[in-house]
Amino acid sequence: MNILAIFAHPDDEMGCAGTLAKHAAQGDTVKLVWTTYGELASQFGDAPHEEVCQVRENHGREVAEMIGSSYQFFDMGDTRMMGSRAEALELARLYCEFKPDAIITWDDFNRHPDHRATAKIAFDAITLARIPKVVREDGFVNLEAHRKSVSFYQYHASESPRPVVHVDISDTLELAAKVQSYYAAFYKWEWTPDDFRASRASLGRSVGVKFAEKFTVQRSQHPPLEFLV
Repeated sequence: MNILAIFAHPDDEMGCAGTLAKHAAQGDTVKLVWTTYGELASQFGDAPHEEVCQVRENHGREVAEMIGSSYQFFDMGDTRMMGSRAEALELARLYCEFKPDAIITWDDFNRHPDHRATAKIAFDAITLARIPKVVREDGFVNLEAHRKSVSFYQYHASESPRPVVHVDISDTLELAAKVQSYYAAFYKWEWTPDDFRASRASLGRSVGVKFAEKFTVQRSQHPPLEFLV
């Protein structure tokens, strides 16, 4: 399977790091994608955009190595995302190249506009990627449409009416905690790796496993392995 995780800013992926690492360990192809560089984080001060991008590229590379995935950044602008067709088309062309079986992204209810916009374009891109005349616009004449069914998973939100699934990440909890610790050191969070483990243990108890991550299902044709209904 090809698993694609699409988020707005580096660190957003912490909610599925265990799931992604689990798939990578099982031999699936995993890719992390960020739609912005998260360049407005206060840690960067007045650093020029090129310098911020380099730091973020380092973050992406190191986190991807921890998880066992590849990675890619788009530069759609921190807090500037519109959820537009043009943004969705950038992802659609990525879908044509990567050919995802399943996508994981943000929920539709998060307070950050970039999170909601990323979820919107990630879903819209599934349809755009199916239309040859669309993905071949602007000179992409050799791009093949991706018409395969794609499962779509989102971070759990209590407001969502959609079905809920959990992933048992007991085997990859420490890898996920390592990702959390990496960002905690950069951002100087008070949220510790032990706090992170406790949150995953709480989710696990609700479905009878040691540690879990929680998602909602918008559409499912080929669910990721080890999903627990």
